[in-house]
Amino acid sequence: MLNETTLNHLPAGVQAPGYQPAEVGRGIVHFGVGNFFRAHEAWYVDKCLALPGQSEWGIVGVGLGGGARGEAKAKAFQEQDCLYSLTDVTADGARSVRVIGALREYLLAPANPEAVLTRLADPQTRIVSMTITEGGYNIDEETGRFRLDTPAVRADLENPGTPATVFGYVVEALRRRRDAGIAPFTVLSCDNLRSNGHVAHEAFVGYARALDADLAAWIDANVTFPCAMVDRITPGVDDATRKALNKGSGLDDELPVLAEDFSQWVLEDKFCNGRPALEKVGVEFVDDVAGYEQVKVRMLNAAHLLLGSAGLLLGYRYAHETVQDADLERLVNAYWMQDAMPQIDAPEGVDLDAYRQRLLSRFSNPSVADTLLRICSDGASKVRVFWTDTVRRSLTSGRPLERIAFGIAAYLEMLRGHDEKGQAYKPVEPTLNEKDLALVRADDLAAALALPAFDGWRDMDTTALDAAVVAARKAIRDRGLRAVLPV
Repeated sequence: MLNETTLNHLPAGVQAPGYQPAEVGRGIVHFGVGNFFRAHEAWYVDKCLALPGQSEWGIVGVGLGGGARGEAKAKAFQEQDCLYSLTDVTADGARSVRVIGALREYLLAPANPEAVLTRLADPQTRIVSMTITEGGYNIDEETGRFRLDTPAVRADLENPGTPATVFGYVVEALRRRRDAGIAPFTVLSCDNLRSNGHVAHEAFVGYARALDADLAAWIDANVTFPCAMVDRITPGVDDATRKALNKGSGLDDELPVLAEDFSQWVLEDKFCNGRPALEKVGVEFVDDVAGYEQVKVRMLNAAHLLLGSAGLLLGYRYAHETVQDADLERLVNAYWMQDAMPQIDAPEGVDLDAYRQRLLSRFSNPSVADTLLRICSDGASKVRVFWTDTVRRSLTSGRPLERIAFGIAAYLEMLRGHDEKGQAYKPVEPTLNEKDLALVRADDLAAALALPAFDGWRDMDTTALDAAVVAARKAIRDRGLRAVLPV
């Protein structure tokens, strides 16, 4: 099994950490230790730790989910001394493997909440980061305010000393730091959200405001919430993939990660209590992240959801299969060049057409084997984040709506859970309940347009768009998706 002892005799071709993991501090606490975090933030921090004077920035991971799955994950991390391998793969199949040592500790919150709070309140902790999904910030899409009515939040507000949510943990830790005269930490969102720093600010200050107005004011005045744009395609790793990765590396790793060779992280330099020298390992620091977010969200993420929905209906299961289909490649290029790119205010120096071509290359990487179900997971949240700006601008400008309507129709048809060949799959939609899914299955093809996924343009005149969505859904059912693809 991979652990600190085996670092002394790694297989040929596997790169070891460029530092001694045992000598690394605990400067960052991260909530949500999934594959993306391990291939992105932890990868950047791992490179930082190899630089002089950076040893304080090791990461403590926190898992919020209990049960058998959460316990098994925690056990695997602990048995491997929190080490894991990351395999980068290029579009032509070239691979490189390195052992990541940046994660120095893993805490399972339900098993020991106080241990998490103690770590968060420790002066050594200077950044608290998170990947809790686009829908994980508990924001009311209509009001833009933090929701106080969910059972988990209500329970934390009633028992703030024994929290269960990320909001409860972070705010209680900040209360302890304030009361002890300890400087606060930076709260850093690494999720695919527009203005994710502002969203995080609203979530955590909103929770604190309901708990203690004075504490909320202190957090508002002293804690920083940088905006960030993150990008790296990181597929899930099932048992077969794990075995294949280990066969390729020669390691015995229970926790391997696979990722494309491309990675990008654009950050506001707003850290209230110091930060790693991330600019020395490829992170871009800018005054305004919004333009970079717009490019990524409205081109990469929106196209992913469009291709994922259409691809699943046609019987595909992997991202690379969709862009190998000439019809779907024409569709996504038409969406980019006619709907998205003309309406994006790109940052100076960003070449949108070069970005488009790079996306096609990234999507076509068969070695990544990114599943369409992963890409479409939590689509109800992703539609709001990835499609809203393009939809709103198209409605305002009077641009053609056929591709947007088709994308919405394909997403709704995809939610029915079977492709055109009758093969079933199970969409992952944690924010949709049975009542919502009943709207998708209803004979009235307009009923599903009431889903919260489309609230981002609810205030506009959508008569023509709604009619086009209904017509596209009917055409997909009557004639098949390929026969009605717009270009």
